[in-house]
Amino acid sequence: MREQVILTGMVIKSAPAGEYDRRLVILTCERGKITAFARGARRPGSTLMAASAPFVFGTFALYEGRDAYSLVSVDVQNYFREITEDMEAACYGSYFLEFADYYGRENLEAVETLKLLYQSLRALLKSAIPNRLVRAVFELKLMEINGEYMEKPLGRLEDSTIYTWEYVLASPVEKLYTFTVTEKVLEEFTKCVAENKRRFVDKTFHSLDILDVLVYK
Repeated sequence: MREQVILTGMVIKSAPAGEYDRRLVILTCERGKITAFARGARRPGSTLMAASAPFVFGTFALYEGRDAYSLVSVDVQNYFREITEDMEAACYGSYFLEFADYYGRENLEAVETLKLLYQSLRALLKSAIPNRLVRAVFELKLMEINGEYMEKPLGRLEDSTIYTWEYVLASPVEKLYTFTVTEKVLEEFTKCVAENKRRFVDKTFHSLDILDVLVYK
C-alpha cells in the first residue's frame, strides 16, 4: 500500500477536472511545485471543496502517483478569505500566485518563495502599507530569491530609493513589510523594479491585465 506524504504548501492554481474533480497546482516547501487531483472536490458536501481553492495554505496529505498526486486531506491554516472578498487585493494576490508559479519548479525546495508568498498576502491586508509597495517588494524579493536581479537600481535616484532597494535585497522575508515610503520614492522604486523585471523575466502575466484595468486605469 502506498504511503501518504505530508507537504506544507499553498494552492496557486485550481481548475475543474472531469465531472467532479479539481486539478490543483500546489507550491510546497519540500518538493516545490506539484500537481494534485482533488477527487470529488466539486461534489456538494465534499470535505475537499473549500480546501481546493487558490490561496489556501496548510498541510496537505497526498498519495504520490507517476505524474501527479492524489489529495487525501488538508489541514488548513489560512484560507485568506479576506483577500478573495476584496477586489483589489484579489487582483494583486492572483498576480502573486502567477508570478510564484512562473518560478516554481518540481522537486526543488521552495521554502523562501512560500514564505514570501504568505507574508506578501498578509501584507495586502494591512491598510498602512500601499498595495503598490507590497507588489514591488514582492517582485524584487522573488527575483532576488531566484538570482535574477541587479545589485543596484539604475539612474539618478533619491537616496531613500536606493536604500529601499538594498533593504529589500538584504532583509529576511519576515522583515520586508515593516516600512512605508514617500510617494516620490514609491514611484522611483516601482519603476526600478519594473526595469529589473523587463531585464530578467520573459513572460506575460495574464493577471496583470486585469490588475492594470481595475487598479492602474
